[in-house]
Amino acid sequence: MLRDTLLLASRSIRRNLLRSFLTVLGIVIGVSAVITMVTLGNGATMAVQQQISSLGSNLLMVRPGQRQGFGGGGGSGAPAFSEADAEAIGAEIGGIASVAPEARASATVIGGGHNWLTSVNGSTASWLATSNWKLAEGRAFEEGELNAGAAVCILGSTVRRALFGAQDALGARLRIKQFSCEIVGLLASKGQGAMGNDQDDVVLLPLHTLQRRVTGNHRVSTLLVSMKDGGDSDSIKASLTSLLRERRKLPAGDEDNFNVLDTKQLADTLSGTARVMTTLLGAVAAVSLLVGGIGIMNIMLVSVTERTREIGLRLAIGALEREVLLQFLIEATVLAAFGGVAGIVLAAGASLVLTHWMQLPFLFNPVINVLSFFFAAGIGVLFGYFPARRAAQLDPIEALRHE
Repeated sequence: MLRDTLLLASRSIRRNLLRSFLTVLGIVIGVSAVITMVTLGNGATMAVQQQISSLGSNLLMVRPGQRQGFGGGGGSGAPAFSEADAEAIGAEIGGIASVAPEARASATVIGGGHNWLTSVNGSTASWLATSNWKLAEGRAFEEGELNAGAAVCILGSTVRRALFGAQDALGARLRIKQFSCEIVGLLASKGQGAMGNDQDDVVLLPLHTLQRRVTGNHRVSTLLVSMKDGGDSDSIKASLTSLLRERRKLPAGDEDNFNVLDTKQLADTLSGTARVMTTLLGAVAAVSLLVGGIGIMNIMLVSVTERTREIGLRLAIGALEREVLLQFLIEATVLAAFGGVAGIVLAAGASLVLTHWMQLPFLFNPVINVLSFFFAAGIGVLFGYFPARRAAQLDPIEALRHE
């Protein structure tokens, strides 16, 4: 009986192919929209996590002032840090993997016959590990170069490309303001940062070199503190705050004149926001599934009206009400299920294209694909039941009289 019902349902769908296609189009668009939105949202969440993790592993960024963020401290008149602050943090606080003092300046650099405005950073040997940088070529600074403030530098990939193009930059000379330095290393590319900045647009100098030859002072703008894996970040931040308050001689009632940014907490916050937006976009897209379901119900009601005499004839020769009900219910479910499959295929193609265009990782989520398919099939059952029930309850005599 089920086999005959399936044959009748498939024959009816094939009889009106164009109408069937237009009916399932709403389901196709709904399913593909939901899956695409969720896939893009998951990719955006992963991209945010990767960009934050590229800053450093378990990294605390300490800056003067009370305003938190990647733009630096915003407190007017807040005193800068010193290299001694970094040394005290490494010596007196447990759970710290490394500490790197960092000073920055903006300067035009000249090399390879070109010039480029970039960020010139000065730091110690811990900067590479603390900030999660890798060397593509060359070497890091030696201890003697750091202590003496030698004229050596390491280039980010953006600066190397802008100045030297396809030429070999390693061992060449780079001019910064009134002095030139030897390029001893090239940083591996990190790409775009969490705030949209180009992390590779940087020149690294020994801290003493930057202070003596570029900034002309001993101020340190940022302390980069890398925590050991498994360390209690809250406890470390509390100890760090207490130590810096003591070193900066802040009375008990005064507010901190520095801020501590935990990149892990920032990643969790941004990822949570991205997940909420993904859920919202998916819910909005799911509304189109309901619209598609209403379209199925509308077409099935039209089909019942067109086939009233056929239904009456089937009932008159002995067909059971549940057989007629099952036939129309299967038609609606097959249409919705086919729309679900087509929507999944369309979403896969759209997601691949959009993630490539938006430079996001493509994350295939089998759960949302399966859920979307069954939801589409459920839409077919839900919105197909009323027309099917109406067909099954027709009076055979009245149906046979229908013109």
